[in-house]
Amino acid sequence: MSDYLVIVESPAKAKTIERYLGKKYKVKASMGHVIDLPKSQTGVDVENNFKPKYITIRGKGPVLKELKTAAKKAKKVYLAADPDREGEAIAWHLANSLDIDIHSDCRVIFNEITKDAIKESFKHPRPINMNLVDAQQARRILDRLVGYNISPLLWKKVKKGLSAGRVQSVAVRLIIDRENEIKNFVPEEYWSIEGLFKKGKDTFQAAFYGINDKKKKLQSEEDVQEILGKLEGNTFIVQSVTKKERKRNPARPFTTSSLQQEAARKLNFRAKKTMMLAQQLYEGIDIGKEGTVGLITYMRTDSTRVSEIAVKEAAEYITSQYGKEYVASGIRKEKKNANAQDAHEAIRPTSTMRAPGALKAYLSRDQLRLYRLIWERFVASQMAPAVMDTVTVNMVNNGVTFRANGSQIKFQGFMKVYVEGTDDQSEEKENVLPAFLEGEKVQSEKINPKQHFTQPPPRYTEARLVKTLEELGIGRPSTYAPTLDTIQRRGYVALDNKRFVPTELGEVVIELMMEFFPDILDVEFTANMENNLDEIEEGQAEWVKIIDDFYQNFEKSLKIAESEMREVEIKDEYAGEDCEKCGNPMVIKMGRFGKFMACSNFPDCRNTKAIVKEIGVKCPSCKEGNVIERKSKKKRIFYGCDRYPECDFLSWDKPINRTCPKCDHILVEKKLKKGKQIQCVHCDYKEKLQQ
Repeated sequence: MSDYLVIVESPAKAKTIERYLGKKYKVKASMGHVIDLPKSQTGVDVENNFKPKYITIRGKGPVLKELKTAAKKAKKVYLAADPDREGEAIAWHLANSLDIDIHSDCRVIFNEITKDAIKESFKHPRPINMNLVDAQQARRILDRLVGYNISPLLWKKVKKGLSAGRVQSVAVRLIIDRENEIKNFVPEEYWSIEGLFKKGKDTFQAAFYGINDKKKKLQSEEDVQEILGKLEGNTFIVQSVTKKERKRNPARPFTTSSLQQEAARKLNFRAKKTMMLAQQLYEGIDIGKEGTVGLITYMRTDSTRVSEIAVKEAAEYITSQYGKEYVASGIRKEKKNANAQDAHEAIRPTSTMRAPGALKAYLSRDQLRLYRLIWERFVASQMAPAVMDTVTVNMVNNGVTFRANGSQIKFQGFMKVYVEGTDDQSEEKENVLPAFLEGEKVQSEKINPKQHFTQPPPRYTEARLVKTLEELGIGRPSTYAPTLDTIQRRGYVALDNKRFVPTELGEVVIELMMEFFPDILDVEFTANMENNLDEIEEGQAEWVKIIDDFYQNFEKSLKIAESEMREVEIKDEYAGEDCEKCGNPMVIKMGRFGKFMACSNFPDCRNTKAIVKEIGVKCPSCKEGNVIERKSKKKRIFYGCDRYPECDFLSWDKPINRTCPKCDHILVEKKLKKGKQIQCVHCDYKEKLQQ
């Protein structure tokens, strides 16, 4: 019999921790929550201080029974759920179910699953923190009151299966507001003049800056012609040469939000996938001789704080691999987000010494890619700034100034390891200019005016939406991924070219909620509610009062909505063809896996078909079928013949309607890290894709 029982959430974590604690400890998994509000009813007694009605989750009875049996045999039980509000609530439910005194030292928390961290945490057990429990309980009850009261209304007035939630509804509203901005955007014309210049044997580019040393905007073709009319010949005089040394600091280690954003940019991961992989890396991976080890720290955090031990180890690694001059000198001042709880460290590798290359044999491809991203970001964050030499050259011809900007990396610093991505995928490029002296002459070889139009704000990508939610103080690290997943599963939004667009259903639901529940959709109101939950966690507010203050107005709005909300019929979209079985029109429906075609004569006719997207290319294999866009089980797009399985042609790259001029084989559109190109599948023929 083991002396001590330790209860964690997952079997993977249990396996890792049991190895570290030794024979006296038995570690079992609760498999997440064992107690929750019932699914069949609201489960909140609004007449009795919002008392929640907790029950054993269906299917968790045997798990709870096993834990009770093990707890009776143990001298002491430790509750080691995740170190956040939800983990504290799981520990509280377990304590109540297993008759453990919540005021005893039964709670153990750790930020990383490593031998030293686990052993140290068991030296400092503590009572269950009821402020954390109350904050989580308040969130759960608030969400239940909103969801279980508004959702039935939407089922009755719009269609079955809809849901409403505090955070998800605001997220959909942001997407709709952005779409309206795009629709209402009026583009404005502006121009630029770019020039190709020559100095000796060197050529370089410069752009129009202004007149008589003053910057000037070019808003029309007339403005451009006026500037071109001023130029006298193609000789320019170098008026000024400004050289500066500029330092560029590395990005800070990852928070949950920044990890989701960067994984979307650099790895093309959805937020849900990022968090699933991060959970696996946190809970432990078998890495050979070391056994099962947690490779990263806890992945739900809004802090960029790092422990002194981790900083010291990173400095040792950087010194040994790159040299002492690459180690950051001094401590960078922390910029704390006003909405951050700062409960945990940043997301970092549990040991810098475990370089990604050494783990290749033990991790899946995607696990390794995410680990490499986390490892490189952390190591770079502990490195010295990059030093750039920048040069600005002003060249004048009859008062018309053209400006050339150049930069050159003088010292790579952190850029030797990692450079943060951006939403538009542009990265800082070196533009090396020749040496200039003031007063010398250069020649213009080509002056090229270009017309431009201002662009509307871009649609939200997952990364951009997560960043916006965080900046607005809506939701917390644990809520981003489930929120994005929910609004897509409910059919309120869809992804078009990896950007969110609202559906008709989403627009109808938000319009109704704006009319009857404006507070739920108010960004400031939702952010203030998050702050209220933080105050409960800090012991500065009472959870019942916070919920009561909310419910007073919410109940009034609910009564008005029940009597006045109009019924809305969302008509099915005609698919453009008739059912081959009964002749009735086919319509487009939304299912679990996206859109599909179904017969409008349902339920009398149950014919359904996948939506086929042709790309206008004949099959290069059989010459009879057409190439269509398909999706794999993992939702990756590929291209195949519509005569499958008679013809088994497939390509991950998009075929185009031309053949190779060298060998007459198929040409495809190949995606590169930066842009696309046309290339042959058989020979080495390549060409740049015209944008």
